[in-house]
Amino acid sequence: MSTSKPTQWPTPLGLSKEDAATIQNEFMAEWQKLSQSAAHGKVPPVADRRFKAEAWGSSPMHLMMAHLYLLSGEAMQKMVDVVQAPSDVKDKLKFSVMQWVDAMSPANYLATNPEAQKALIDSGGETMRTGMENFMKDLKKGRISHSDESQFEVGVSLANTAGQVVFKNKYFELIQYAPQTATVFQRPLLMVPPCINKFYILDLQPENSFVRYMVEQGHTVFVMAWRNPLESDKDGIQKATWDDYLSDGILKAVEVVSDISGQSKINALGFCVGGTMLASALAVAAARKTYPVASVTLLTTMLDFEDAGVLGVFVDEAHASLREKQIGEGGLMSARELSNTFSFLRPNELVWNYVVSNYLKGETPVSFDLLYWNGDGTNLPGPFFTWYFRNMYLENKLCIPKALTCLGQKVDLGSIKTPTYLYASRDDHIVPWRSGYKSSGLLKGVNRFVLGASGHIAGVINPPEKNRRNYWVADNQAAGAKARSAEDWFDSATEVQGSWWPDYTAWLADFGGKKVKASAVFGNAEHKPTNAAPGTYVKVRAE
Repeated sequence: MSTSKPTQWPTPLGLSKEDAATIQNEFMAEWQKLSQSAAHGKVPPVADRRFKAEAWGSSPMHLMMAHLYLLSGEAMQKMVDVVQAPSDVKDKLKFSVMQWVDAMSPANYLATNPEAQKALIDSGGETMRTGMENFMKDLKKGRISHSDESQFEVGVSLANTAGQVVFKNKYFELIQYAPQTATVFQRPLLMVPPCINKFYILDLQPENSFVRYMVEQGHTVFVMAWRNPLESDKDGIQKATWDDYLSDGILKAVEVVSDISGQSKINALGFCVGGTMLASALAVAAARKTYPVASVTLLTTMLDFEDAGVLGVFVDEAHASLREKQIGEGGLMSARELSNTFSFLRPNELVWNYVVSNYLKGETPVSFDLLYWNGDGTNLPGPFFTWYFRNMYLENKLCIPKALTCLGQKVDLGSIKTPTYLYASRDDHIVPWRSGYKSSGLLKGVNRFVLGASGHIAGVINPPEKNRRNYWVADNQAAGAKARSAEDWFDSATEVQGSWWPDYTAWLADFGGKKVKASAVFGNAEHKPTNAAPGTYVKVRAE
C-alpha cells in the first residue's frame, strides 16, 4: 500500500449547493421568460452570429433550440466560475467546458441547422456533395481548410519580394533582399521569425509585406528561412536541440550578416518564438563578452512565461514528461498537431465556423493570404520542442538570471543592455500583452514598449496604407529603470490611430548608422548568392 500523502487542495474542491441553486434558478427564470414569449409567438432574435441567418429567425423551433443552447452554455460557464478549485485546475475546467459547449452548438450539425438544411434543398443536394468532397480533401490533409489554397503559391503570389539566398546550412537559409531606395542605412536588419511557422508571414503580398515595407524605408533586410524538418530527412535534423538552433541558427546568421555588411554591430528583430530564441542567443553572446547588435526588436514575444495565456492549460509535468518520452531523444513534433492545437484555442472561429461552411453548406473558403500561411505549418525537432516546453513554459527559467544554461553559458537577460523595441498585441491569446510587457523589466537597455490592437498576427501585420486599427505608446523607459506595472503603463499611454510600423521605422532609424549608396551586389566573396528568394526551405510542405 502506498504511504504517499493525498493531494492537498488549497480550497474544498467542488460546487456548493448554494451556488448550484442560484445558477439553476437563474437558468429557469430565463427559460420561463423565453417560453412565455414563444407562447405569444414572439421568440426574440439571437445576437450570436452563428444563429443570425434568416433560416433561424423564420423557424421558432430552431430559434428556441438556439436560445436553450446559449442558456445552457452560459450556465455551465457560470458553474466553472464559482467552482472551488486551484487556479490551474479551474483554467483546465474552463478550457474543457469551452470545447464542449462550442462543439455542441446546434449550428454544427445538419440535423439541427435550418440554414444548412435550406441550402441542401435549394441546391438539390449539391451542397451535400461538395461538402463531402471538402471533408474528404481535409481528411487527407489532416486539417480543416481555412482558405482557398488554390489561389496562392509561395514565391509567386506570396513571399515574392526580390532577394537572394546568400547562406544555407542544416537549419536555415539566409535571404538578403534587394534595395528599393537609392541609399540605405549602413547597418542591416536581421529578422528572426518563429521556427514554428514559416517566415513569409513577414512577406505575404506586396501590399501587406513587412519585409517590403522595411526595404522601402531604406533598410537592408536579411531574413532567416527556417528549415521544415521531415521524417524522411537523413541528416539527423530530428535530433536538433535548442542549443543547435542558437549556435548554428541565430548566432550563425548574425555572424554572416555582419560579415556581408562589414558592420561590427547589426540590428536584430525576433518575432514570437523567434524573439525568445534571439534574446537567448544574445544573452549567450553577452556571457561571452561579445555584443553583436546595436538594437533589438521583439514582436509578440514572451521572455517571462508565468502567464502563458490559454496555452497554459497544456502546461504540466505529465505533459512535459510524456513528450520527452515520445520525442525527447529524436523525432518530430508535427505541424499537423501544432496547427490543430492552435485552432482549438479559438474553436468557434477556427474550427466549427469552417465545419459549417465547408462541410454542411459545401462552400469553398475565401482566398485569404494570412489563413493560407496559417495552414502551411512546420514540424519541430523533438529535442528542441521538449526542451523549450519544459524550460520556458513549465519551469519558466529564462526570466531568472543564470537559472538556464545555453551553449555552456549561464543566461542572464539583464546582460542585454542594447536599446529594445517591444511590441505586443492587446487581444493576443498566445502571448498575453502583459506577459510581453514584462520584458521591459528584464532587458536593461533603454526600451520602447508599443501595444497594438488586434491579435497575435493581425496586430503585427498592419500596413500603414490601410490606416487600420490603432496602437498605444508611452515615453521610453530609461536604461536599467524599474518597469512600471502594465496597468500603470497603459494608463500613461497615448492612443494613436493607424499602424505601428511608422513608429517603429522612426525608432529604428536612430540605430541604422549613416546612409550609404545602395549596392546591387548580394552577399560577398565568401557568401555568394545561390538562388532567388524565397529559397527552397520555405517551399517544403509538412504534409
